[in-house]
Amino acid sequence: MIGDARRIVRDTVLTAEICIIGGGAAGITLALALRDCGLRVLLLESGGLQEHAPTQALYEGEVADELLHSPTDKYRQRRFGGSTTIWGGRCVPFDPIDFDARPWMPHSGWPISYETVARWYPAANELVEAGTFDYDARTARSGGMRPMIDGFAPAEFDVDRIERFSCPTDFAGRYRHRLERSGSVRVLLHANVTKLQAERDGARISHAQVQTLDGGRFLVEADQFVVATGGLETPRLLLASNDVHAAGIGNGNDLLGRFYMCHIAGTLGTLRLNDTKVWHGYDRAEDGTYCRRRMALTEDAQHAHALGNLVFRLHHPRIPDPAHRTGALSAIYLAKNLISYEYGKRLAGEGPTSAGMWLRHVGNLVTDPFGAAGFLAHWVRHRTLAARKFPSVIIRPRANLFSLDFHGEQAPLPDSRVRLGTATDALGMPRIHVDWRYSPLDVRTVSTGFALLRQEFAESGLGTLSLDPHEADIEAMVRRDGAYGGHHIGTARMGDSPATGVVDGNGKVFGVNNLFLAGSAVFPTSSQANPTLTIVATALRLADHLRNRAAVPAEVTTRPPALVESDA
Repeated sequence: MIGDARRIVRDTVLTAEICIIGGGAAGITLALALRDCGLRVLLLESGGLQEHAPTQALYEGEVADELLHSPTDKYRQRRFGGSTTIWGGRCVPFDPIDFDARPWMPHSGWPISYETVARWYPAANELVEAGTFDYDARTARSGGMRPMIDGFAPAEFDVDRIERFSCPTDFAGRYRHRLERSGSVRVLLHANVTKLQAERDGARISHAQVQTLDGGRFLVEADQFVVATGGLETPRLLLASNDVHAAGIGNGNDLLGRFYMCHIAGTLGTLRLNDTKVWHGYDRAEDGTYCRRRMALTEDAQHAHALGNLVFRLHHPRIPDPAHRTGALSAIYLAKNLISYEYGKRLAGEGPTSAGMWLRHVGNLVTDPFGAAGFLAHWVRHRTLAARKFPSVIIRPRANLFSLDFHGEQAPLPDSRVRLGTATDALGMPRIHVDWRYSPLDVRTVSTGFALLRQEFAESGLGTLSLDPHEADIEAMVRRDGAYGGHHIGTARMGDSPATGVVDGNGKVFGVNNLFLAGSAVFPTSSQANPTLTIVATALRLADHLRNRAAVPAEVTTRPPALVESDA
C-alpha cells in the first residue's frame, strides 16, 4: 500500500521488520524484491508522486567550485522514483577490471568480485526494461549489429561493446501499482528521515526520526534499516546522526563523504572519415530495445598504459560550430536556452554566440530546412510520443565529420568529498557542502586514450582524428564539463575493514549491526559505466542477503520472484 506521512498522527511509533529510506532505483528495487517474502517492509520517501518545489529545495547545498560542479539540487529528483523520473535510460554493466585492485588506480579494489555482482545483472536488466542481458554487438540482435565504421578494427579498443537503453523506465510510474497491491510493503510519501538514532553503545539503530514539511513528526522502529538515498544524501544523513557516533554513523575513520566520484565526460576532437560506410546511430533488438556500439579501451590497454576505464562514442560534430552545415544541429544550438538544464548546460559551456555565428546557424537552417524538419518529426514521433523513447540526438552531418563523446572512470580521491555545511534546510538538517576534485590520472586517461585512438585511425587509413587548437589542453576540456551530471558515487564505500570502507561487502555499516546502505554511494570505484544498472543489481543482491539474514526461507535464484510480471 502507498500512504501519506502527513496523515500519520504526531509522535506515533511505526514498526517494521525492514525500513527502507529512499524511494529511488535502489529503494524501489529492494521493496519489490522483498514484498513476497513474509517480512513487513516500510519504505519512506521524502517526495510525492509529482515534483514539489519545497521538497526539491531540501536538496540545495553549497558547492566549493561552481565551475566544476552543478548546484546540488540539479540532476536529481526528491520524489517517488528518485532520479529515474528524469534519467536518460543508458544501461551498461561494470567490467571485471573495475573490481580489481589496480596498482596505478589509488584506493581501487572491491571486497566482492565481479562474478558476485554479475549474477544479478540479468534480473537487473529486466527490471530496468533494457531487454536481454547481452552487451556484445555480435549477439545482441539476430545477425549482429551494424558496424560503426566499416573496416575499423583497432587493437587497443573493443568496438563490439554496446550500451542498451531503458524506456527510460520511471520506477515510480512503472512499479507503483505493484507496491500499492502489496500486503507486506507499505510506502509512505512525504516522509523525511532527519536522523537515525543509535542505541547508547552505538552498535544498533533503534529508530529513525521522520518529519513532514507541514510540521508532522513520528518515529519508525525496525529490525533492519537500509539507507538508499543516493550518493549525496546518504553521507548527509549519516553525518548528521552524530549524537552517539560523534563524527557521524559509520565515520569512525573519517571515510564517510570522502572519495566522491562522478565521471569524466565531454565531447572532444574532430574525426574526418574518408569514403567509408559509417553507422553512428542505434540498432534495435528483437524486443525493441535500442542498442548502440561504443569504442571501449580494452583491459590489456588499461594495464599497459596504466589508465582508468574509458569509452568513446561517435558523435555528431560540435553543435556550436556552424561549419557542420546541418540545419537540425543549428536549430538545437539556437534553442539552447529552451532545452533541459542537463543538455543546455553543455551547450552554454561552449561560450557566447557572436552575431556572425548566429547568422551562420540561421544560414544552415535556410539551406537545410528539410533536414531540420525531418529531425523534428522524428523526435516527436520516436521520442516525445513513444513509450520506448529514442535515446538521444543522432544526426548524420552533411559535412563528413564527427566528434567524440568520452566517458571515463574517475579515480577515487580522499579529498574529493561531501561534508555538512553551515546552513540548514526547512527541516533543520544541515545542508551539504560539496568539494568535488579530479586527479592527474583522470586527465591522463582522457589524453592518452584519445592519443591511442588517433593512432588507430591513422594506421587504419580510414580517417584522421585531431584536436582543435583550443582543445590542446586536455585538462581544460575536463574542467569545462566538470563533474558529470547525476552520477554521485563512492561517498560511503565498501571495504574489507573499517580502515578501508564505511560498509562491508554486503553493504552493512561497520560497527552497526542493523544498518545497511544501498546505491552507488557504496561503490569503491566508478568504472566507465553509468551506475543505474549496477545500483539495481547490487540492490537485488542486498535484498537476497536481508531475506537470508531474517531467516526467511527463500529459493536461491538469480531472478527474484515476480519482479517483472505484467500489470495487465
